[in-house]
Amino acid sequence: MPRNAVIGVDIGTSSSKGVLVGLDGTLIRSAVREHTPDRPGPGRFEMDASVWWREFTELARELTTAGTTVVAVGVSGMGPCVLLTDEHDTPLRPAVLYGVDTRSVAQIDRIEKRFGADEIIRRTGSALTTQAAGPKIAWIAEEEPELYARARRLYMPSSWLARKLTGAYVLDHHSASQCTPLYDTHAGDWYAPWAAEVAPGIDLPPLRWSGEAAGVITAEAARETGLPAGIPVTTGTIDAWAEALSVGAQHTGDLMLMYGTTMFLIHTVPEPLTSPSLWGTVGALPGTRNLAGGMATSGAVTNWLRDLFAGADHTELTRLATESGPGANGLLMLPYFSGERTPVMDPDARGVIAGLTLSHTRGDLYRAALEATGFGVRHNIEGIEAAGGDIRRVVAVGGGTQGALWTQIVSDITGRPQELRTVTIGASYGGALLAAQLVADVSLDDWNPVRETVTPRPDHTGRYDELYALYRRLYPDTVATVHALAALQDR
Repeated sequence: MPRNAVIGVDIGTSSSKGVLVGLDGTLIRSAVREHTPDRPGPGRFEMDASVWWREFTELARELTTAGTTVVAVGVSGMGPCVLLTDEHDTPLRPAVLYGVDTRSVAQIDRIEKRFGADEIIRRTGSALTTQAAGPKIAWIAEEEPELYARARRLYMPSSWLARKLTGAYVLDHHSASQCTPLYDTHAGDWYAPWAAEVAPGIDLPPLRWSGEAAGVITAEAARETGLPAGIPVTTGTIDAWAEALSVGAQHTGDLMLMYGTTMFLIHTVPEPLTSPSLWGTVGALPGTRNLAGGMATSGAVTNWLRDLFAGADHTELTRLATESGPGANGLLMLPYFSGERTPVMDPDARGVIAGLTLSHTRGDLYRAALEATGFGVRHNIEGIEAAGGDIRRVVAVGGGTQGALWTQIVSDITGRPQELRTVTIGASYGGALLAAQLVADVSLDDWNPVRETVTPRPDHTGRYDELYALYRRLYPDTVATVHALAALQDR
């Protein structure tokens, strides 16, 4: 008899990942499609939505295997992104990506002056930053008015997949709460007065929770994907929140650390908390609230170094970084290679490598990049606690948890143990979990039990405390110079 299974697919910044999972949580098969965002100008990151659908169909066909019957599909994706379509759902331009795209600085300033920075935080939970979808929509309206005149609908990667699979036009509440200033976190709905000004003419999608069904697969989608018609598809959510669900980090006091191309942090709180240097959002599940942060680059920097060091892969560089030892032989890095999101909130920040000598090696540089992520995590944790957060448990997830060095460095720097679940593949597995819960009584602890806990090493604490103090000084000491350089890069 065929085994019932679910598929989860996540559209990420550098790849699309898919998993086929049994209803007991067993990972049967996984597949990946790598891609690269377009960079049409300084501070601009875009992607054609046709890539999302093409890769989904390829993954669905590759994952479907003899002996299994797919009974539900879960979707997630990077975000908040802005894909605008006309009334026929024809994309009008490539999607503008999340906070790595920093083009909307002028729109942020104008919207803040119009509505008031404090009032925006009070109503929406977050300050306006390059992470927010609202200013990106406003940028398109102002810079591409003829195109915008035809815009009628707003999609993100997860909602675009849901549309292509089911025909439904929906968005989850969490993704909507990152469309600042369009969503009122207190009312749990779009805020019509501000939406009419910031996104005029856009018919904003009806809202559902991430685990609710968007609809069922249509006959046309079944032909394109090879999946059975009539099976349910989740509404889905932004990838980091699906990652958190995949490892059970949605209880009050939990902090999820997502090790990926970027680093994301999600702290679950009992009531709304706000901070000018973090994002206050609703959660992926009904009744949950989060205080979240995100670093614009983490794994992106290690990938950059790998590419510079032609012939070396991450395994080799990790070995060399281990030999380098705590402190990277006196190197210190600011990981702001694509500007920085929280808590710096500076799109014109740039990467800095301080202390270089002719004696430094590839391992030292790679170690400095891993440690830079750890220092950034510690900076965000301090911001979360200053805003009233109460972190009781840290759970790690994502590709960067493979191999012990990176997670160990972060625990050493922050002084926080990190729980690792058996499966840390991330958002696609979280999407599969939500899909399974549409059709079966599924428990995360049964699906994905705890595998190990990474504990801080006390003998490294003093060294990292000293370096962290230098890390915190390095940005203010260099900000004027890097801003001047950023202005030159924009010419």
